[in-house]
Amino acid sequence: MLIVKYRKIFFILTGLIIAAAISSISIFGLNFGIDFTGGAITEVSYPEIVLGEENINTRPSKESLETSLQNLDIGGFSIRPTGSPSADGGYILRTQDLTEEKRVEVLDALSLGGEKQVIQERFNSIGPTIGSELRNKAFVAIGIVVVAIILFVAFVFRKVSQPVSSWKYGIVAIIALIHDVLVPVGIFAFLGYSVGAEIDILFVMALLAILGYSVNDTIVVFDRVRENLRLNRENNSKEDFELTVGKSLNQTYARSINTSLTTLFVLIALFFIGSEATQDFALVLATGVIAGTYSSIFLATPLLVALGKRSSK
Repeated sequence: MLIVKYRKIFFILTGLIIAAAISSISIFGLNFGIDFTGGAITEVSYPEIVLGEENINTRPSKESLETSLQNLDIGGFSIRPTGSPSADGGYILRTQDLTEEKRVEVLDALSLGGEKQVIQERFNSIGPTIGSELRNKAFVAIGIVVVAIILFVAFVFRKVSQPVSSWKYGIVAIIALIHDVLVPVGIFAFLGYSVGAEIDILFVMALLAILGYSVNDTIVVFDRVRENLRLNRENNSKEDFELTVGKSLNQTYARSINTSLTTLFVLIALFFIGSEATQDFALVLATGVIAGTYSSIFLATPLLVALGKRSSK
């Protein structure tokens, strides 16, 4: 009940969080990867050498490779290590689209002019037209998910029209989802500026997963509200809507927190133990899970009460 009673405080806090996320996006912008802008991705590895009973990785330092690549006319680039420095270590290089001649020059630079033996594990090239198409399809996918959620929630709660119309449950869920998406996007806008984190297809997949995960958390609370409203009608109870919502939240918040913590522990393990390729994906999901748990408890439910108060006037 305290959350519902002091909802204005949580509305202000949520407003500050959203304002901070929007400011981060506006100031730093989004660092789109080659999936959306077009370009080339090259993954290389450095074979181990055996000295006595020891296997030694020959992977050079990131700084030495950056110096070598800066001598080439390939524009901006980003290079990130993969694997472990002590075993099976390599690098992933992201550049603009490369001709065959430039690709050979890049491999030579990654070998430090032949000093290191390098193996090209993969080379993918994406044109700017395909990148633009992928970006548009990503926005369309997110839009379709949002509309589907509104329609689904409105249909499921069609028999609950008092004191809040069924479609307003869907609107409240979408407002909570906007918060849940803005938080990781705002964080990645800052990370893109500070450490070069990129927005790629995995990032969009993580956002879609967040949408599904977060709305599930919110609907669990709303479904308990619906059940308690039904019981009130059957028992001819005149219980205040705010009290009903507060009681429903008390019955479900422990479940929401426990489920989110379980998921969060897995994502933290994936971030610290998993490969470099999935670290950003795990980080996006982790921030989305935290934001989704917060919004389902401290935003969606109090907002439902606020709409109920306004409808009863």
